[in-house]
Formats: sequence, C-alpha cells, structure tokens
Amino acid sequence: MSLFTFFTRHAGEIWQAVGEHAWLVGAAVIIAVALGVPLGVVVARKGWLAKPVLGAANIAETIPSLALFGFLLPVPWLGARADRLAITALALYALLPIVRNTAAGIAGVDPAVRESARAMGMTPRQLLFQVELPLALPTVVAGVRVATVLAIGIATIAAAIGAGGLGEFIFRGLAMVSNPLILAGAIPAAVLAIAADALLGFIERRLRPAR
Repeated sequence: MSLFTFFTRHAGEIWQAVGEHAWLVGAAVIIAVALGVPLGVVVARKGWLAKPVLGAANIAETIPSLALFGFLLPVPWLGARADRLAITALALYALLPIVRNTAAGIAGVDPAVRESARAMGMTPRQLLFQVELPLALPTVVAGVRVATVLAIGIATIAAAIGAGGLGEFIFRGLAMVSNPLILAGAIPAAVLAIAADALLGFIERRLRPAR
C-alpha cells in the first residue's frame, strides 16, 4: 500500500491522533508557561535561586522520557490517567527554556528604563507588569517556541503509556515493520512542529521593537 493511499484511507484516524497530540502539547505548554514565567521572574529577582531552580529544570530535561513516565506512574492521581501523566511529563520538559528565557528577558531590560520607571513612582509590581514583562515578552515567546517544538517531539513517546497521539502510529508501525504506519505518525508530527515553530516565530518577530 502506498503512503498516499494509506493517508487517504485512514484520514479520520490520523486527524484524531493529531487532535490528541495537539491537546497533550497545548495543555503541557500552558502549564509550563504558568509555572515557568513566575519562576523566571523569581530567578531574575533573586540571583541566588538561579542555580537550584535552573538545576532542577535541567535535571528534569536530562531524564529519558520513558524513564520519567515510569517515575511519575506511581504518583497518586497522575498515574490514574495516561493523559495526566503525559501532560505532567511534557510540562516538566518544557519548563527549562521558559524559565531560562524569562529570567534572561527580565535581566536584559535596560537599567536606565528601570530607573526612569522608579523615578515616575512605579511600585515594584507596576514595574514588573508594565515595563519589564512587556519588554521581555519577545524573549519569553522565544522560550515558549523552543518548549513547544520540544514537547511535540517528545509527545510521540506518550503513546507508550497509552496517552494517544501520533506516537500510536509510530509504535504500531515499528511493531508491524510498516513504513506507511510509521510515516503516518512521523510526518504529521513534523508538520505540527514546523507550523508551531513558524507561528510562534512570527509572533516573536512582531513583538520585537522596530529598530
């Protein structure tokens, strides 16, 4: 069976897997942003926390994905559902670039801009939300871009624990030694990663101030 014929016959199943894959990645990235941006701000504010916070995120990044799924499996509530387990693991993988880029973006704000804002009577909270975060936003989005592409790739492994997604086709293809099945998972995953990278790259460029 040719690849085109396989895609045509199984279009509904492939689109369902794309939806599952996008759901896993989207939920994980939202959680990673919700945790990573505040952590990045804390790291930028409290330099002494940089090593423990970034070190912990680095450790999570270096654990092989299947091993991380295995570590999280006994955790109550998480282990009860494969999608919860997969989303948690993906969020941990996505955390490092978001924390690192947020901290770098905040730290990279021109000190003269900070001093001007303080001279205008801004509180630390106003300074953060009205000056620092808006100026750091392109760098933060660059971190989200890296995290999203990373999560799309790793999410294919989530099929190993029954979380669904495009990895289902890849694992079935490997078991059956079927190239069309493998490519039915690999090609949409690659397209999804390229599309996410292009979209977030466009947003990042739009947010950068004109020179």
